[in-house]
This record gives sequence, C-alpha cells and structure tokens, in this order.
Amino acid sequence: MTPGLTRRRLLQALALSPLLASLPSFAASRPDLQKIIALEWLPAELLIALGVMPMGVADIHNYNLWVDEPKLPASVIDVGQRMEPNMELLQQLQPSLLLVSEGYGPKVSQLAPIAPVLGMTANDGSAEPLKRAISSLYKLADYLGLQERAALHVQAYHDLLNQTRQNLQPVAQQPILLFSLLDTRHALVFGKGSLFQEVMKDLGLTNAWQGEDSFWGSVTVGIERLASIKNARALCFSHGDADIFANVSRMPLWQALPFVREKQLSVVPAVWFYGSTFSAMRFCRILNEQLGSAQ
Repeated sequence: MTPGLTRRRLLQALALSPLLASLPSFAASRPDLQKIIALEWLPAELLIALGVMPMGVADIHNYNLWVDEPKLPASVIDVGQRMEPNMELLQQLQPSLLLVSEGYGPKVSQLAPIAPVLGMTANDGSAEPLKRAISSLYKLADYLGLQERAALHVQAYHDLLNQTRQNLQPVAQQPILLFSLLDTRHALVFGKGSLFQEVMKDLGLTNAWQGEDSFWGSVTVGIERLASIKNARALCFSHGDADIFANVSRMPLWQALPFVREKQLSVVPAVWFYGSTFSAMRFCRILNEQLGSAQ
C-alpha cells in the first residue's frame, strides 16, 4: 500500500478481504488512540512507530526478551498469550481497536464482538517481509489518520540505512552469519526471506548462510552445521539466554567453530526477527557498532 492510499480506498479494499467478512462495519470516527491493543508484536511495533503507545500488548514478558525495542512502559497491560489472549480481560478493557497479524492468533470472529479488528501483514512469502511490514505501517496510518507520522518514520529508517551503507562499505566483502541459540544443541539461523537478509541486501552486505531457507527466512539447525561457515563474522542475538550461551561456550564443538576460534563472534542484543522498521533500525545500529569498529 502506498502512502497516498485514501481512507475510502482502504475501506473498499478491506471490505473485499475475508479477514473482515464477519466484522461489523467500521465506525466513521477513528478509534481512540489511547485504547488500542496489539495482540501480536509486529502490530505493536507498527503502532509505536506512529507515535502511539498501545494500551495493551500480548505476552510482554517474552516481548522484553525477544523484541526489547521499542520499549514498553510499565503502564502497558499484558493481555495474555499471543495465540490465546485473555478474552475476558480484553472485554473489560473495552479497546477501541484490536490489532492482529493476519493468520496468527485467535480468529477474527472471536475478537469481533469485543472491538473492530485490523490485520497487519507480517509476511506473504515474497522474501520481502520488511517491504510488506512498511505497507502495513501505511495501512495502519491511513486507518488512524497518521499518514504524516508514517512518512517521517519511514524517512528516518531510510536515512539510517543510507548512513549505515556508507559506514560499512569498507567491510562489505566479509560475509556475516546471523543466528540465535535455541538450546545447547540448536541454533536459529537467518537467511533468504528474513528481515535481516532484506536489510543486508540494501546495505550491500553478504549473508554467510547459503543453506536451506523457509517461508519466514529462518531455519533451525544443529550447532555442528555452523562449522561449515568459514571466513565470516558472526552475530549471535541474545534473548535472556545467558545460561545457554555459558553452557554452549564450554563445549569443544563450539570452541572449534571457525568464527569462535578466530574471535569473529559478537553476542549482541535481541532484535525481533519478524519485525518492521524499528527492528531494522536496531539491526542497523548493531551492525554499525560491531562491524564499523572493524574498519
């Protein structure tokens, strides 16, 4: 969706969507911005990008571990799990709008009696999840009447992207491995189709992982598979897993990994792998900090 999409065109498009087939028609007035609840982390990020803090977000504990930024103040209410939010609490809170990721979480028919529901596209299999997320940002901005904020935010992202591209040009030839530990035997590796890959392509960087991929751009592999990655920098995204990393780092297999042996590994803060521009900007800042120092 382009920034110029009008509210009327948006509502016409949504009227044709099966997502809203069971919903009551939208009210002419826009929702109360102070009473919007995000039932998934992508729409929470999109809402905050528009300068609106959600009244409630699902699974705040894990949000703080896996997403971390943008930060959620203590006033934001935890409304339960992303797949199974607390429906009774949602009714009590009387939200003006419920934001969901399409195809994830409870059915729209379950949520419709509580409040209007607006779906955000997290991924469509095009291997351009960030582009899809930015389209969802404009969609949300159109619905809330915050188009100017969306444009300013996206411009800030592109400004940082351009700055990062210039900063990292001297190290652009060195491949980068991106992963997160799941346990002492498995890692989640990010490749084609991931948010990270899309950003790296725009930065002129090479992803060291050339193995299998998936719809979401991430695959679970045994840690031994990382031994095939040579002559690369490696970034390991942490998510409250210090104990796992401590145990793994004592294993001979881990110590023999080329990027560990050559001291080319950096453990970095969490970035939401399936996020939007905020996540992409956080990733750019980490790349600047970790690779920029190698210039």
